[in-house]
Amino acid sequence: MLTVLSIFMSALVLAYVLEPVVERLCAIGVNRRLAAMAAVLLGIGAVAGLAVLLINILQRDIPMIREQAPGWIQKTQIWLAPQLERLEINLNWDTLKSALIDRVSRQFSDNAEIMITRLLDTVMASIQSFIAVVASAVLIFFVMFYILLDWAGLFRRAAGFLPPRLRPTAASLASECDSLLSQYLRGQLTVMLILAAYYAISLSLTGMAGGVGIGILTGLAIFIPYIGFAIGFTLALLSGLLQFGPGSEMMIIAIIYGAGQLLESFFLTPLLVGKQIGLHPVAVVFALMFFGSLFGFFGVLLALPAAAITLVGLRFVRRHIEDSRWFNG
Repeated sequence: MLTVLSIFMSALVLAYVLEPVVERLCAIGVNRRLAAMAAVLLGIGAVAGLAVLLINILQRDIPMIREQAPGWIQKTQIWLAPQLERLEINLNWDTLKSALIDRVSRQFSDNAEIMITRLLDTVMASIQSFIAVVASAVLIFFVMFYILLDWAGLFRRAAGFLPPRLRPTAASLASECDSLLSQYLRGQLTVMLILAAYYAISLSLTGMAGGVGIGILTGLAIFIPYIGFAIGFTLALLSGLLQFGPGSEMMIIAIIYGAGQLLESFFLTPLLVGKQIGLHPVAVVFALMFFGSLFGFFGVLLALPAAAITLVGLRFVRRHIEDSRWFNG
């Protein structure tokens, strides 16, 4: 049940994001069906682009982890061995080094293609799971296409199920939700693009190979509060450690991400997104956990928009309670 609900919720939200694209294409004379198809292809291209970007980062970093693991272990031994001797703890470093190198060699193959192939072999071992994943992805884009094709008619028919006396209230709430979400999504997209450019330029100036890709991925991942920044920061630190080793470059990377977080929190988000959602940080974490548990990964992506819609409903209920005779009496 939750899987089916996740598919249709994901398709609905993705259709909402891409609806302005369809409207723009229709405004210049493109057929509605072709415009909807173009929007779906745009969505597929965006997902594929992110996947390729992540694979490229893995292709570069995985061999470096394998090559540099012995050096890391040697440096750790030089630093840690005297500390352990003071505590009268003796370790067999040769055995430990051999075991760790063997584990790293087995876990990280020569390149990302082999690792991905093994992952695909594991997935293919369970044909039912593989078919379910592919069918879910196809179904999401299939449903999204038909929602975009009949966007206005879909909501008009949905309104027909409401009693006539409730339709003005429902239309007012829908308009408020649409205004809130539109402002949030437009502002968030602008913030993502600015931060992607900032991180890409800053990391490339440090001399980091692949800094542009990691910077773009970090900026786009900001859409997921806290988690996106943590993923980008971890990738940047790992890549910097592999290329430069522990040193001043790692401090520069930390400063870049700290400045980026300040730029986002105190300037970009208040200016471009505003405080329309008005969620407390604890409420943001709760929304991520709650909607993530309901709808999986897509629930994490859609947590804030869903929380915004919930907030509109709560504000409506609060207004009615405050205007009631029971409350004022």
